[in-house]
Amino acid sequence: MTWGYAAAFGVYQLYYVETLGLPASQVSWIGSVQIFFTYAICAVSGRLADAGYTRITVAVGTFMAVFGTFMTSLAKTYWQIFLAQAVCIGIGLGVTFMPAISILSSYFEKNRAFALAVSAVGTSVGSVSFPAMIQHLTARIGFPWAVRCAGFLALAMAVVANVLLKPRLPPRKSGPLLELSAFSELPYLLFSMAAFVYFYALYFVFFYINSYARNVIGFSNSDSINLLIITNAMGIPMRPIAGYIADRWTGPINLFIAALAAVFAILYSWTAVTTRTGMYVFSVVYGLSIGANQGLFVASLTSLTKDPQKMGVRFGMVETLSALATVAGAPTAGAIIDHNHGNYFWAQIWGGTVMAAATVIFISCRISATGWKLWAKV
Repeated sequence: MTWGYAAAFGVYQLYYVETLGLPASQVSWIGSVQIFFTYAICAVSGRLADAGYTRITVAVGTFMAVFGTFMTSLAKTYWQIFLAQAVCIGIGLGVTFMPAISILSSYFEKNRAFALAVSAVGTSVGSVSFPAMIQHLTARIGFPWAVRCAGFLALAMAVVANVLLKPRLPPRKSGPLLELSAFSELPYLLFSMAAFVYFYALYFVFFYINSYARNVIGFSNSDSINLLIITNAMGIPMRPIAGYIADRWTGPINLFIAALAAVFAILYSWTAVTTRTGMYVFSVVYGLSIGANQGLFVASLTSLTKDPQKMGVRFGMVETLSALATVAGAPTAGAIIDHNHGNYFWAQIWGGTVMAAATVIFISCRISATGWKLWAKV
């Protein structure tokens, strides 16, 4: 529900711009603020999970996400959509996300990267299911009922998640909400900085691949949404494969950096895509690279965290910092596109450059953790 919801926003953006006539830069704030709250709440929800309040935290979060979805189906104005989809759903997803991740990581010492990558397949499944449902049902039953159907799907997943959730470690009642001493560890500090830069451009393609395909290449609305679905679907096979390779041979951080290098190279190559075939190739290749990349993000941080009881608060702090970057990322890209009168070239250069900078900082993080050992598995 969490990352799957966020990665599916492109289909909503297309409807809001094309049907409701809202400006693209204004609509992008809905998706950005939703992602911001999803990550900004992580420090609080992660500490609550560490303290033993996992079940109540996830119950509250899933309720807010489902409630916000149904309220989105009733919204008529921009601010109603903003409050329901950006604020209510965003907070709900943030409250839900961190406890689930911290519990899962506590169950595995060996093959942790593979386990976390397999769980991240749910992101790809959600980011395929939700936009496909909205796209195909809108033409048949209208947008409001299409969103309600997505709400019923989210409700079913929420019920299953709440029933099956089972914390493993004893609660850590004492301790601060934030473990600021973690930033005195150079690898953690550099990882946090790199994550901030990484999330600044992470959702650029997910938000704008539709509009680029439609406005520049000449795709229809339905075909442009299919590109988003293809991009997200590539993560389904790629995430567990990347997790297996990381556990077996490379280590999560090493493979994460390699995948991120591929991501920024592909973003630069996007500037040369001018045909329908090229867009499909870009969608597949980028989806494979970002799928591997996202599937290893959590495992990369867990490899730097020796105490599993601190996983919730440590990962939560990284995500909360990253939230500040996500809220500005898509609007920055939109502003660049608007400034260039609908030309995407400099926005694509911006996205590639930001990801290249993140790669450099992640490499610095890796070196600070292992030294200059080229073949160290980390």
